[in-house]
Amino acid sequence: MPSLFQRERPAHYLIAHVDGGARGNPGPAGYGVLLEDETGATVAELSEFLGIRTNNFAEYAGLIAAIAYAASHKHDALMVVSDSELLVKQMKGQYKVRAPELVTLHKRAQEMLRPLAWFEIQHVRREQNRDADRLANQAMDSGMPGATTVRADAYAKKPQPAATPREANGVVKNGVVEFLGEPLHEGALVKVRRKD
Repeated sequence: MPSLFQRERPAHYLIAHVDGGARGNPGPAGYGVLLEDETGATVAELSEFLGIRTNNFAEYAGLIAAIAYAASHKHDALMVVSDSELLVKQMKGQYKVRAPELVTLHKRAQEMLRPLAWFEIQHVRREQNRDADRLANQAMDSGMPGATTVRADAYAKKPQPAATPREANGVVKNGVVEFLGEPLHEGALVKVRRKD
């Protein structure tokens, strides 16, 4: 991807302020993306609840949503602004991508960038990314118990509506609880009681 980073900034481009978060890490996760034109005028807001994911997964999901928006709206120049040092440095090739769940997302983001004529990604302090943070928090709130709406714009499946609580049995394998019987939907909230 170095060639995209070395090109001169065009006169017209899309700016995507991207943020992702997870409460519990992993925990209920979501991303927020504020899209602006080069003058700073708001073009769109994206946010989505992602189920139980890590913070870094949510950051990448926000990036992918921003790239997908640019592609679907015929923008070939994109600047991404993020407060995630890991995301920015991995996309620039300055950090290695080690986490298995991020390897796939990183590869997907790199592939999605290929058709663009210009791309830049910048790291900013958290307080400079407040609007994206607000959208990410709204997304996480929408997936919490008692929430009535979920906004899905570009990345993952919508979580299923809340159901009547029910019991399920499971077994721990390699430190992970595997539920027996009917599979749970993505983003399902569970309460675990140990039986020794």
